[in-house]
Amino acid sequence: MSHPSLNYPFAGRRVHRMGYGAMQLAGPNVFGPPKDRAAAVAVLREAVASGVDHIDTSDFYGPHVTNQIIREALHPYADDLLIVTKVGAVRGDDGAWLAAQAPEDLRRAVHDNLRNLGLDVLDVVNLRVMGNIHEPGEGSIAPQVETLAELQRQGLVRHVGLSNVTSAQVAEAQRITQVVCVQNQYNLVQRADDALVDELAAKGIAYVPFFPLGGFTPIQSEALSALAQRLQSTPMQLALSWLLHRSPNILLIPGTSSVAHLRENMQAAQLVLSDEVLAQLNAIGGSDAHRAA
Repeated sequence: MSHPSLNYPFAGRRVHRMGYGAMQLAGPNVFGPPKDRAAAVAVLREAVASGVDHIDTSDFYGPHVTNQIIREALHPYADDLLIVTKVGAVRGDDGAWLAAQAPEDLRRAVHDNLRNLGLDVLDVVNLRVMGNIHEPGEGSIAPQVETLAELQRQGLVRHVGLSNVTSAQVAEAQRITQVVCVQNQYNLVQRADDALVDELAAKGIAYVPFFPLGGFTPIQSEALSALAQRLQSTPMQLALSWLLHRSPNILLIPGTSSVAHLRENMQAAQLVLSDEVLAQLNAIGGSDAHRAA
């Protein structure tokens, strides 16, 4: 049997590996307000009450909406709550996701996050590189990282992370400032980052998969469903547990706008998977990967 550690050092503290991603607290397509703001507030409060001490957000969720809901629900923040945000994009009037990578864009985004979250300093700011939307593309990110490093020197940002990046881009950024996390797309059936996960683990850098359950197109796998039924869990709980077992530096931020679903996600941390089950899950990554969205 394999039971992973449920804590990991991140941004100068130890956090629970099961965190919470706030993206789904905004309206449809992460744009505009939610239809039930009180329910969104309740989910955040339940997450913290359940032991979540790592919340992932961005001021381009909504835009502004998600951070304002976080502030309403949780401010003044507990000392042990780590809020991670990201910069590098803005939303068009039609909800489009637009790159915003110029120095003035990044500075404005940091100040927007500070204002809407009600903070004087941001714990972690991830540079969201646009690349090929959900897949990284090579190219220098030095100017953007240098801008965040300058904001770090000014005392507005404590730690810098990266999102949607390659190994070469991580190395480039590390020559400018310490990188505390990488947030890329990765899940049971989307495994392009296998080598990067291991590389970062060796360096003590957290890896935070976005779309850990497949994102806008949830993971579909007959083999996963059959295994989950046998283990009396849900397929999504099993997919989250696989990530916790995959590597100790993986921190999870599954999102939901439902308290019941949040509780279900949190229970994934309690699953203990046998070597046989892990082998079967690893095989799904090979056989089903071509079907992933």
